[in-house]
Amino acid sequence: MNHPLPTDTSRAALARLIPWFESLTPQSLSRLGEFYAPEARFKDPFNAVRGLPAIRGIFEHMFKSLHEPRFVVTRQLVDGQQAFLVWEFRFRFKRFDTVTEQVIHGGSHLTLAPDGLVSEHRDYWDAAEELYEKLPGLGALMRWLKRQANR
Repeated sequence: MNHPLPTDTSRAALARLIPWFESLTPQSLSRLGEFYAPEARFKDPFNAVRGLPAIRGIFEHMFKSLHEPRFVVTRQLVDGQQAFLVWEFRFRFKRFDTVTEQVIHGGSHLTLAPDGLVSEHRDYWDAAEELYEKLPGLGALMRWLKRQANR
């Protein structure tokens, strides 16, 4: 039987979770279990995993692949045990253009378990526009394809 969380309980959980997201470091990944249920599911345009070790692996890969990655949550919507976070993901590439700060705009749909932990986390962002178009070589091809599709 599904017992929806009161919106106030969800807001309190997000009040803890958002600052953790925004200050995420490789060291703070050890606290993942304070925010995510043991069998939580995570999905984004590149990954679909279940469980704390797999989710931690995605965040670890982010820190290995990018320089100074960080999230800035710009808006939150809460309804019972459902929440949607609107965010900017800021980083610099470790390869390619290592100087320019990149920004990906996206959102996360979160479902909270009765204990306030995240049981489902799904990220939404446009990989073609927000990432592929910024890569050398591939970016030119993606922009050309976009122009052709809009004719």
